[in-house]
Amino acid sequence: MTETPDDTRHSEKMRKVKEARDRMMLEKNIEKGLLIVHTGKGKGKTTAALGMVMRAIGHGQKVGVVQYVKGAWTSGEKAVLEAFPEQVRIEVLGEGFTWVTQDRARDIAAAERAWAVTKEMILDPEIRMVLCDELNIVLRNDYLPLDEVVAFLRDRPADTHVIVTGRNAKPELIEAADLVTEMSLVKHPFRDGVKAQAGIEF
Repeated sequence: MTETPDDTRHSEKMRKVKEARDRMMLEKNIEKGLLIVHTGKGKGKTTAALGMVMRAIGHGQKVGVVQYVKGAWTSGEKAVLEAFPEQVRIEVLGEGFTWVTQDRARDIAAAERAWAVTKEMILDPEIRMVLCDELNIVLRNDYLPLDEVVAFLRDRPADTHVIVTGRNAKPELIEAADLVTEMSLVKHPFRDGVKAQAGIEF
């Protein structure tokens, strides 16, 4: 097949892109545990974090999952993760959102229990990744001391990945993080009266 001028220009452009990318990749040689934050008003924070958890499982790594708020519903992700008992420790320690319990002392006690488990997982040398689902909500409501949490996460074992999800991440946590993604809300069916659905929200 004869190459057109457009094909030639495209090939040359891609060759230059590849050369630039190859040079850039030669400089990227650090491997370490990352502190990752998924925040914002958009949907998908926990879903994206669970995608990373699935990747870790696929690579034979052990992971820990602590759900700080969710707990009232039976979730699809819990059923999937429990299918890998040799690799996954999942602890659902929340009692529902604060407007469900309507009891601040109870919410603080639940957060403290979940934080104790989180620290145990992070310090476990066999666990490579820990997901702290909705920890941002707990920190936003001042259920845990922010300085203590950020300091512990910053000083975690060097090869342990930690993912924190939830809206309104505190600036101190964002500053300490290696990777921060903000999910923005463009459209959501809830605004049109569509309820939370199995396989989508839980």
